[in-house]
Amino acid sequence: MNLPLNTLANTSDPVSQARYNMIEQQIRPWNVLDADVLDLLAVVRREDFVPPAYRSMAFMDIEIPLLGGDAEAAVRQGQCMLQPRVEARMLQDLQVQPTDRVLEIGAGSGYMAALLAHRAERVVSLEIHPELAEMARENLRDAGIQNADVRVGDGARDTIPDGPFDVIVLSGSVAEVPASLLSLLRDGGRLAAVVGNEPVMRFTLVRRTGDRFVTTSPWDTIAPRLVHFPEPSGFTF
Repeated sequence: MNLPLNTLANTSDPVSQARYNMIEQQIRPWNVLDADVLDLLAVVRREDFVPPAYRSMAFMDIEIPLLGGDAEAAVRQGQCMLQPRVEARMLQDLQVQPTDRVLEIGAGSGYMAALLAHRAERVVSLEIHPELAEMARENLRDAGIQNADVRVGDGARDTIPDGPFDVIVLSGSVAEVPASLLSLLRDGGRLAAVVGNEPVMRFTLVRRTGDRFVTTSPWDTIAPRLVHFPEPSGFTF
């Protein structure tokens, strides 16, 4: 049972207090006002999806590296968790329903898949890095989540046989919305991605209505690139 947020601040427990601060000081001020989403962020233990070396940073407004070695390179190559406020607002804007089948591109540590699984019927999450895919599986299993399936795969190049989907989430940025993924949306389905090139990217939500795709871009953010999706060609003279 989800607990009201006003019961979650616990000054005797620094982890609970840090989680409460994340929700109240980072996420709610970023126009995430859906009570169900806020309560879910209080219940799904973000710190359990963070590598031990970065556990103390679990609730910070940063992208957290997931693989060892060069932390900056890991973030630059998309091997990271997105900022909590970005994940929360994506989840809110997608309006995931209990009957939805969801595809996620970029499992990372499994945290976004965990949030989605609490709201959807089924989640399929593709991760191109086998080490991250195994991390995500372990984290989801330890969290008791049974309706999320993490697979090693390339969301840009591999055939995805499980469609159509009600929701598709790209947990990273692309230069343009991939047409190959739009074709996997069922009627009424929604695709969410961060689209553009630094320094200008926008969260983009595409809704399918019959053969039409209606696009809105309600807010700005920056996110690391997902690999292998098309990039615009440079100018030549």
